Amino acid sequence: MPGWRSVLVHLVDDAESAMDRLKYRLAYALGGPDPIKIVPYRSYGTSQRMYVHGRVLEEQGISPATASDTVWDNIVNMPKRIESDEVPFARLAVRFQGSEQEVVADEEGMFSAWVEPRSPLPPGSIWQHVDLELIEPRSPKQEGPVRATAEVLVPPESARLAVISDIDDTVLRSDAVNLLRMARNVLLGNAHTRLPFAGVAAFYRALFAGPDGSTLNPLFYVSSSPWNLYDLLSQFFHLHHIPVGPVLLLRNWGLSEEELLPTRNRQHKLDTIARVLDVYPYLPFILIGDSGQQDPEIYAEVVRRYPKRIAAVYIRNVSRGPERSRAIAELEQEVVEHGSSLLLADDTVTMARHAANQGWIRPEALTEIGEEKARDEGPPGLIERLVGEVEGPTTVTVAGEQSSAPEEG
Repeated sequence: MPGWRSVLVHLVDDAESAMDRLKYRLAYALGGPDPIKIVPYRSYGTSQRMYVHGRVLEEQGISPATASDTVWDNIVNMPKRIESDEVPFARLAVRFQGSEQEVVADEEGMFSAWVEPRSPLPPGSIWQHVDLELIEPRSPKQEGPVRATAEVLVPPESARLAVISDIDDTVLRSDAVNLLRMARNVLLGNAHTRLPFAGVAAFYRALFAGPDGSTLNPLFYVSSSPWNLYDLLSQFFHLHHIPVGPVLLLRNWGLSEEELLPTRNRQHKLDTIARVLDVYPYLPFILIGDSGQQDPEIYAEVVRRYPKRIAAVYIRNVSRGPERSRAIAELEQEVVEHGSSLLLADDTVTMARHAANQGWIRPEALTEIGEEKARDEGPPGLIERLVGEVEGPTTVTVAGEQSSAPEEG
């Protein structure tokens, strides 16, 4: 970063920090902060070491989205997410298996800790539960302790591979290549109106279940969305029966010491993926993304850094330009040279067929994936039509087969 830009970033960051401290002092002068909550984020680990992280925030009164919410309801709720009032430098107790450690949040209310189990983890669940309790500050507007439970994914011994998937324009339609459409989806939609790509939920369930239907392969999700949207994404996965896993978001809304705008997405994503691969050196990985932004380039770099670790790279084709297709074809050759494969697919079924041929999912799952894809391509509801433009069906050709499908992306 050039010297002048670094100075500017630090000046702006210092100004924002000063404003945050002033806002917090005023809150206490006026009777203290609103009720405080701990927001734990699903994370991951092993039987030897587990990562816990989350955020301490003031309550904003955001109700879970419902199918009956209007566009106006969504417009009202979104500023509350954007204007989340973090509790800087909050102190928390982290407890697991009788041990306890204290952690301190940063100025954005974010906290993290590594927990080392004292005894073998209880069998029968891939999710371990870590208790969190707020030590300070306390809000005079609430009684009793502030507690929460963090969920940590520990893959079972039956796992044979792991999946890292992008979210934006890979799992759900975000229109990330079109800023106006993306802003419209984020600001006017909710977990009920956001649409998954056709068949993606059934495909991910098949990857989770593995070739015998009970393997329990872990799935990790990476998104360029800010942490303020975590609750919306979590509810979206639940509503559409997509296997849950750690959701690793790459940035906060607002400024940071490193940058004025979130321009370092590529490096953040690389680092995030690398941390997951380093925790599970014994598992091969499937990487799933889309062609709209930098996923093919990022995943190719991961293949170079981790030779023989990446079983396959699946890229959803959301950019129809010939230049982009040629660029991805060049990356495909490079990925093959490093011992992996890259598949540019127009739909979910194409990815699923490849996975079935490789023995990663049950062949019988292809029927369910195809049926779900057909249902997902049905006519949109009223709210879906109000929230965004809906593309009409187009004819696409995949591997010599012709079918009618909405244009994905």
